Amino acid sequence: MTPVPFMKDPTPESNFDVGDTVEVLADHDKGGDRVRGWVRGIVVQIDAKMVAVQFRGNVYLTDGWMVPDHILWFPQTSSNLRAPLKPKSSRPLVNRAEL
Repeated sequence: MTPVPFMKDPTPESNFDVGDTVEVLADHDKGGDRVRGWVRGIVVQIDAKMVAVQFRGNVYLTDGWMVPDHILWFPQTSSNLRAPLKPKSSRPLVNRAEL
């Protein structure tokens, strides 16, 4: 096959890959209560416009229904979908010179 010419390098169609850990702003169970907040999930499918995220716990739709398969779809440009924030280390830093 002959190569297809292009004016600029193709850019990736998605900011996420299958298997990535992401955080989603959604209703979910936390400590026995239903709360709205950021919850971690795994990207399980990507298409041209949407990202599917699967969760370990229960998640809910806006109108209150629990999602039975624990998978929610989001537009790739959704403000309710983000890369996870780095957790702060609880260990104190140790100077190697002191050891």
